[in-house]
Amino acid sequence: MYAIGIDVSKGKSTIAINLNGILLEKPFEIKHTNEGFDMLLEKIKEFPKENIKFVMEATGIYHLPILLKLLELKYFVCVENAFLIKKYFDVNLRKVKTDKKDAVKLANYCSDKWNILKTYTIQDNTYEELKFLSRQYNQQISLKVKAKVQLGNLIDLTFPSFSNPFNIENQYLFMLDVYEKYYHPKLIVALEEKTFVEDIQEIAQKRGHRTGLRVGIELYKLAKETIPTRPSNKYTQLAVTTCVDSLRSIEKATNDIIAQMNELARELPEYDIVRKMKGVGNKICPRIIAEIGDVRKYKNANSLIASAGIDTPPYQSGKFTATNIHISKRGNKYLRKCGYEIMKSLKATKPTNDSSVYDYIVKKEIEGKPMDVCKIAGLNKFLRIYYARVKEVYN
Repeated sequence: MYAIGIDVSKGKSTIAINLNGILLEKPFEIKHTNEGFDMLLEKIKEFPKENIKFVMEATGIYHLPILLKLLELKYFVCVENAFLIKKYFDVNLRKVKTDKKDAVKLANYCSDKWNILKTYTIQDNTYEELKFLSRQYNQQISLKVKAKVQLGNLIDLTFPSFSNPFNIENQYLFMLDVYEKYYHPKLIVALEEKTFVEDIQEIAQKRGHRTGLRVGIELYKLAKETIPTRPSNKYTQLAVTTCVDSLRSIEKATNDIIAQMNELARELPEYDIVRKMKGVGNKICPRIIAEIGDVRKYKNANSLIASAGIDTPPYQSGKFTATNIHISKRGNKYLRKCGYEIMKSLKATKPTNDSSVYDYIVKKEIEGKPMDVCKIAGLNKFLRIYYARVKEVYN
């Protein structure tokens, strides 16, 4: 049995081959190019394909070129969880970390676990595309958080309390439009109140808001009372314009991504079922489908919960059995984030029909559990319901 370990790096891989646990030759390196892949094929061309198994560690995106090439040629390839590989490596007392040593260890892992290895299966293309877009969405959101922090710092310097008159949740773009034009109290008090309020009303109407009159009056009052710490000059204006443009761009990008994700997700049979679940809106629905993927890959609901990292593995030794156990957090952090957003939505909307998850959260709160514990318990129940309903579609 030919066990082949592939230690993947950016743009290259180190490969070790052993036969029944015996290393055949020194580990060698290939680049992730057609020439490098041909070099690997040349090394194994004499081996019967049915007697070859490849093992590599999941490394985000670096392992994809060689993985897809091997799958294209119908080889058995196991992409193993990085944590499991680390635990296997930690068996040795002496810590040695080189690409060649790691490749040998992966080959040994392949040989030791030969009978229980599972081959990598490519999901339906729709799920793959959804997951790709979900990652792009999350990257944009992380940029948005940083830009919003920068905006908050600028507001504190140029116009403290500027955001108070706005409902930030629903009037975010409206606030950006006003702040870009009137980022400093000096720009407001230079105008008559009537002129300023009329201009704010006009900006509000363009964004479809009817609160322009109230916002204008409150801002004019604030402009007379507040004390800015930055002057109104071209340098401050440049910083404000750059930040606002960045936030507008990110807002457009996230909306475009979500629109495309919804279009893709509608092709899947579970879309309508998931969309009808309480707490799941237009932005959450395609994201949670993307992160869970095809439910048929999970053997039961417990597997789905474990993949989200919200399982609580038992801890027992001798006569001691732990009762205060934390969730493992060894799973998909983006799925946990989506789930937590759903729980927050349920708490905000307080549904009365199909409210089993919300009722369960309330029940845990009545028992005196901390808020976060209640939401995680609710997410656990939500995922069980999700699994049961979606699995039924495919049966």
